[in-house]
Amino acid sequence: MKKKELESFRKLLIEKKTKILRHLDDLSASSEADMAEGGMGDPVDIASTEITQASLQKIGERETYLLKKIDLALHKIDEGTYGECESCGEDIDPRRLMARPEAQLCIDCKTEQENVERKFSSRDLEESDDDTGYEEGEEY
Repeated sequence: MKKKELESFRKLLIEKKTKILRHLDDLSASSEADMAEGGMGDPVDIASTEITQASLQKIGERETYLLKKIDLALHKIDEGTYGECESCGEDIDPRRLMARPEAQLCIDCKTEQENVERKFSSRDLEESDDDTGYEEGEEY
């Protein structure tokens, strides 16, 4: 990848990181304000606040994970390995990197990964559906 392209991706990643950090700060401030009001109100208000807190925590966890991926991508730019698929070693299409500059897998490897994940998650659903206590062919 050309130096100019790498610098363009570095800029994209830094902008994305800055935006996420700002959002996390906003979430933290919102969370602190909600906590200060906590314990006030009726049970419905308290439950609503707890649900909001749980949602904010989940968003924060996802964004923190994304920050780690962005930092890894920035490190790869410094190393000279940015844009290489971690699975097959092929170059990741620049269009994919423009859409997701923190991408670690080429589109083919990512699609395969998602298919495997989908296969296992559907298998888990099938197993939980089959947990009726009856053997196959047995009458209810």
